[in-house]
Amino acid sequence: MTKTNKPNVLFWIIGVMSLLWNGMGVNAYLQYAFKTEASIAELNAEQIALMEGMPMWYTALFALAIFAGLIGAVILLLRKKMAISFFIVSFMCATINQVYWLFGTDAIEVFSDDKPFLFPVLIVVIAAFLIWYSKNQIAKSVLS
Repeated sequence: MTKTNKPNVLFWIIGVMSLLWNGMGVNAYLQYAFKTEASIAELNAEQIALMEGMPMWYTALFALAIFAGLIGAVILLLRKKMAISFFIVSFMCATINQVYWLFGTDAIEVFSDDKPFLFPVLIVVIAAFLIWYSKNQIAKSVLS
């Protein structure tokens, strides 16, 4: 039996923020996958065409990235080491998706008014942070 240390308040804040962040990602994925009226209401025809023209693998990786991140967040809050595995899968899938979004499509031109680099970079940075944070908590014996 391994001894675990009690997590501090920052652990719970980061864990809950991770859960909320990934929950927002699930919402974004569902709006993207099901092309809800709310998700396309503020898009122009060129933006809608870009979104509808994305390959199936992109949608699959999007789902995998989001749901792996959500599961990782839940497992982190349960204080289990396995969280890191889900965060790694989420990071890898999200990174491939965001690189493709920025450099394999016309997203930069089509969404030029919306700072197209900001959110993709933020997604990858947060995913990398969650891997680092999980490793850090494992090293501190907070996760078992």
